[in-house]
Amino acid sequence: MVKNILLACVLTAAGGYLLGSILFGVLISKVMYNDDVRNHGSGNAGLTNFFRTFGGPLTFVVILTDVLKAIVAILISLWLGGMFDPRLLPTAPLENQAMVLVFFKYWGGLFCLLGHMFPCMFHFKGGKGILSGGTIAIMIDWRIALVVWGGFLILAVLTRYVSLGSCWAGASFPFITWFVYRSVPVTVLSVIIGGLILYMHRGNIHRLLTGTENKFTLHKKS
Repeated sequence: MVKNILLACVLTAAGGYLLGSILFGVLISKVMYNDDVRNHGSGNAGLTNFFRTFGGPLTFVVILTDVLKAIVAILISLWLGGMFDPRLLPTAPLENQAMVLVFFKYWGGLFCLLGHMFPCMFHFKGGKGILSGGTIAIMIDWRIALVVWGGFLILAVLTRYVSLGSCWAGASFPFITWFVYRSVPVTVLSVIIGGLILYMHRGNIHRLLTGTENKFTLHKKS
């Protein structure tokens, strides 16, 4: 039984990481523009940097593909997590099928984000994980998505600092996870996920504090 659990965890981690490592922003910029989005702006492969650099309808392709890879990663984690009997698990917080599946959604989501942020296919230089992370939040629970996305949108719209909304998403994620599930293993994973989001935005946090952060505009830079 333990071997089956470990195998499911390993397969979920591997599948999530490999899916996350497919950076469509980089692929599209290389194929369509003969360029690498990471050579411009903030130097990452995320949606905001792609839009600021290239703009255009291909931005929506990046959105769609980044969302789809996160959805597939979570669906794989659900399938693998449902392959064993949770009643045989020794720990109380995960003694029912629902919490097992929740745990695997967080587990698969974590490795999908790790792949997106540190992709083995692109020299471990990826994006900041907001779009994929937001999709993962939606796939996990609507209540978590409401807090994460609600705060993100309010802050981003009112201040035009996308990074400020992103920091809210990373910081609030562990708190709403604990409020909803009261599970130590799941909350630990949420702390890691939220911590990764904040770590990837450390430069933005510094610029926000010093008043040098760029505000979002619907017009790409020339």
